[in-house]
Amino acid sequence: MDSKIAAGPYRATKLWNETIELFRARMPLKKHRLHFRTYDSCFAASEGVDWLHKFLRSNPNFGSEVTRYQTVQLLKKFLKNHVIEDIKGRWGKEDFEDNNRLYRFPPSSPLKPYPKKTSHLVCDVHPKFPNWSDYDIPTSGPVPVRPIILNSYLWHKRHSIAIGEVSECRIIHREEVSQATVEEIWKSMTLAYLQKILGLDSLEGVLDSKLLNPKHIIINVHHINKQGVVILENKLEELPHWVLSAMKCLANWPNGSDLNRPMYPGFERDVFKTIADYFQKTKQPLLTFEFYELFINILGLLQQTQDGIEALQVCCLLVPPENRRKLQLLMRMIARIAQNVEMPPLHDAVANRMLMIQTFSRCILCSEDEVDLDELLATRLVSFMMDHYQDILRAPDHLQSAVEEHLAHLRRVQIKYAGADADATVASYTTSCQITTEDCKEQRSSQAAVVTLLEEIIMNKTISVKEKKKKLKQFQKSYPDIYKTRFPTAESEAMVFPEKSKLKPQFMFFTMKKSFQPFNRTRSFRM
Repeated sequence: MDSKIAAGPYRATKLWNETIELFRARMPLKKHRLHFRTYDSCFAASEGVDWLHKFLRSNPNFGSEVTRYQTVQLLKKFLKNHVIEDIKGRWGKEDFEDNNRLYRFPPSSPLKPYPKKTSHLVCDVHPKFPNWSDYDIPTSGPVPVRPIILNSYLWHKRHSIAIGEVSECRIIHREEVSQATVEEIWKSMTLAYLQKILGLDSLEGVLDSKLLNPKHIIINVHHINKQGVVILENKLEELPHWVLSAMKCLANWPNGSDLNRPMYPGFERDVFKTIADYFQKTKQPLLTFEFYELFINILGLLQQTQDGIEALQVCCLLVPPENRRKLQLLMRMIARIAQNVEMPPLHDAVANRMLMIQTFSRCILCSEDEVDLDELLATRLVSFMMDHYQDILRAPDHLQSAVEEHLAHLRRVQIKYAGADADATVASYTTSCQITTEDCKEQRSSQAAVVTLLEEIIMNKTISVKEKKKKLKQFQKSYPDIYKTRFPTAESEAMVFPEKSKLKPQFMFFTMKKSFQPFNRTRSFRM
């Protein structure tokens, strides 16, 4: 059942209100008899659980992992918030159980107001991202290189030598791009990609860009081992050795235990409980409070598996490196436990897969302020991540390639024109084409931009021969070495211009006319 809730701020609150509205509108009500009395327009508790459980499992925001127990817990919240009441009108302090007790809807059901903006969701100054749409971030395949489109003024300046309106220019050899610039590019391109994949005009209310640390992104992308797991510089941020040993024990069960302890019946349950206790006592979830609203918005993309994976790949880069490392190790462990047919049941009543989800969902995602749908939404996210954790928890190649391509562009030679912006970069004159990253590196020579400019003058068919010669002379004066390389001989230079006949057009026409009438002139002599 598709949800009408689009991506944007306060999505958890919107989902809560939508669920209430659909439950009130679609829950079948009928006549029930209890203790020799008949009650109209009501439902039994078990009927409510049946209907709501089916609804939640078919809703893409919650998914098929929703259990009947979780549905009962949600109905308890409905009763507490007066979404429903018992047949005698009681609510609030009453308890809801999965039985034959009768319930009804009150005349009006209070919907939650949108929360006030918090420090996690608001920016006093809206960040202005560069328009990366002209420098596309691909989602797969080779990197499409498109020249960065300058505004009309800079585009005009870029062709100044060719059209003859700027008389002075010089080459600027760029120094190494500063770390601050690298960090800003990573931050802005990552935010621009998130905004694009979520289909939002702005990230306001979804993510406060001031809380995003670009150093975390860079570490999460580059400081990794062969398995893609983050390598931490500060060893104090590592998991305790005893927790890591316990996780390895269950991840590799029944082989490779590092505990070196005698095995006994129920040993694996005790090890699991030790791990669960450690993660459940952390002060913040691994995805952190400030990114809660962002991950809730991604839930709407999980129906399209590839879109969901790509969005989560980028979002998981934003978390602190120590959190990302713990998340990578935890997801690998619980996914292996869920898939391991040799692993004994770790709970008497719950299957291992569902036990992993229920145990660690709130350790991975929850809000700072208690939200009524927290558990269900976290269940949906963790379930998806378990199934695709290997793809989700690796750095997205497309984003990394796009950033590196832009940094390479900044390191190229630039042309500064008198009166033009010092940062006006001469872009490549090539049209959009598909090249590999290795090909891009070959284009970073220091003379590439000037050579391109010379070729533009040569190939320009919109100016006269006289103007073209003038511009080439100007170029030769400014860059004699490059000009000499392009035109080593006078003959090579002459080939740029079309050959001209030494006869003037009028004289040629007269000569041709005379040549076609020799016999007429002879005949006139005889007369």
